Amino acid sequence: MGKKIANLGFLVVVSMILSHCANRGTTTGGDKDVTPPVIIKSTPENFSINFDAQEIQIEFDEYVKLKNIQKQLIISPPMNIEPEISPVGTASKVITIKIFDTLQSNTTYAFNFGESIADNNEGNLFPYYKYVFSTGNYIDSLSVSGIVSDALNKDVDERVAVLLYEVDSSFYDSIVYKQKPKYISVTDSVSGFNLENIKKGSYLLMALKEESPNYTYQQKTDKIAYRKQFITVPSDTAYVLKLFKESIDYSFVRARQASQNKIAFGYEGAFESMLINILSDIPDDFSSVITKEIEKDTLNYWYRPKLEVDSLIFEVIRGQSIDTAVVRIKDFKSDSLVFKSLSSTLKLQDSYIISASTPLKYIDESKVRVMDKDSIFQKPMMVLDSIINSIVLDFDKTEKNSYNIQLLPGALTDFYGVANDTLNYKATTKLQSDYGNVRITVRNGVYPLIVQIIDNKGEVVESQMVSDATPVDFKDVKPGVYFLRAIFDTNQNGGYDTGNYLSKIQPERISYASEPIEVRSGWDTIEEFVLAD
Repeated sequence: MGKKIANLGFLVVVSMILSHCANRGTTTGGDKDVTPPVIIKSTPENFSINFDAQEIQIEFDEYVKLKNIQKQLIISPPMNIEPEISPVGTASKVITIKIFDTLQSNTTYAFNFGESIADNNEGNLFPYYKYVFSTGNYIDSLSVSGIVSDALNKDVDERVAVLLYEVDSSFYDSIVYKQKPKYISVTDSVSGFNLENIKKGSYLLMALKEESPNYTYQQKTDKIAYRKQFITVPSDTAYVLKLFKESIDYSFVRARQASQNKIAFGYEGAFESMLINILSDIPDDFSSVITKEIEKDTLNYWYRPKLEVDSLIFEVIRGQSIDTAVVRIKDFKSDSLVFKSLSSTLKLQDSYIISASTPLKYIDESKVRVMDKDSIFQKPMMVLDSIINSIVLDFDKTEKNSYNIQLLPGALTDFYGVANDTLNYKATTKLQSDYGNVRITVRNGVYPLIVQIIDNKGEVVESQMVSDATPVDFKDVKPGVYFLRAIFDTNQNGGYDTGNYLSKIQPERISYASEPIEVRSGWDTIEEFVLAD
C-alpha cells in the first residue's frame, strides 16, 4: 500500500514538471508569410512579338486569386469584345486570358492588372503586373505622363481614366462620344498618370471620370479634361489636365399632366428663354402662368379655366429647338394653396422667404405685420419672385431678437383667386458675437475675381465679386474651418463658367488657398490669399 502511494506521488510530480515546461512557450506556427507570389512562366512569353495567340496563361508558384478585376484591369488599347479572365471567385496557380476580339495589326497591347493579383492564403499583392505583347515585329516603348487636377474642386476623383486618341485620317472631334481610344491608363494615388507602350504619332490627350466606365464620353454623367492642342509623341512634356463637368445641352424631355390645370414640362440643361405656347383652341378668357420647381428641372404651366378636352397640344421653343407635345387630360385633384417658410434663423442682412404651392398673383402689404420681441412693429418690404413662386420679405433686424411674422387673411392671393387664411411665422437672430468676420487681402489678382469661402463639402458659404485689390470683407460668418477660392471671371458675368469640349473652351481658372482658415465666434480673421500663377 505504501509503495502504491509513493508511485502515485512520483507520477504527480512528473506531471507537474512536464506541465510547467510545456507552459513556458507557445506554438506560433512560424512567421507570417509576407512574400508575394512569383511568376514561373508565361505562355506566350511576356513582351512577345508577332503575337497571334487566342489564349494567354500566366503560371505562379502558389495559388493566387483575382480581386476586383473589373475595376483594376486596364487593357490598352481597349478591346471591343472583352476578354475572359480566370480564375473568378476561386484560387488557381494559373491566370488565363482568352481573347475573342480581332487584334489590330502592328499594335502593342498591354494588360495592366493593377492591384488585382494576390496570393490565396495571406493576400500578399503582386502589384502592377503588366503583360505586354505586339502583333507586329517590335514592342512600342514610348510614353506620355502628367497629372490630372479638378477645375472646380480642391480634391480630385480617384482612378481617372487618361486616354489617347490617334490623330489620323479617320479622326474627328466627336469620336470621343462614339469610339474607344487608342491607349488607356488610370491615375495613381497622387493623380499622376503614365501611358506606356505607345507608338510614335500625333494624339488627342484627354481624361474622363466616368459614372459607367466604357471609355467614351457621356456628357450627362461624366467629367472630361482635354488638351486643346494635339500632342506629339515622343515628347518630354509633363502634361496637366483639368477635369470639369460640362453644362448639359438643352433638350426638352416630356410634358405630363401633374394635377388639375397644371402641366409639368421636364427639360435638361438651361431653361432660360424657354417658351411654352399652347396650340390647342382655347376660350377668350384663357390665361396661363409659368413657375419653376425648386431643385427640379421642371417648369409648371398653370392655366385657367378648366378645359373639357381629351388632350392639349403645346409648342416648346428654346433658340433653334422647337418641340411639340401632346398631353392627355384627365380629371385630377386641384392643388391646394399651401405656404412654407424657407428660413427661420436669420443674419441681419438675410431676407425672410415664404414659398407657395400654387402661383401667387397679388400681395396686400397692409395685411402683413412684423413685430419683434419688444412688440415694436417693423415695416417689411415685400417682393414676389414669380419664377420660384415665393414672397421675399426684408425688414430691419437687430441681434439676439425674435420676430413674429403674421399674414392676415387676404394678404396673398394666387392665380386662381384663392387667398390665404391667417399665417403666423417666427424668425430669430443671433448675437453678432456668435459669428466671425473675415478680411481677405488678395495677391496676384487678375480682376474681376469672385472670392469665395467654401466648406469641406465644396459648398459655397460666402461669395463676393471684386474688381480691384481692395480687401474683401465677409461679415457674420458661421464659425468653422473653411477654404478660400478665387474664380477668375474672364467673361465678367459674375459666375463660374465651365468648359466645353466641342467648342474647345476650357473652364475658367480657379485658385485655392494653400491652407484652410478657421473662423471663430467673436473674432476678426485676417488672411492673405496669394493666388497661384
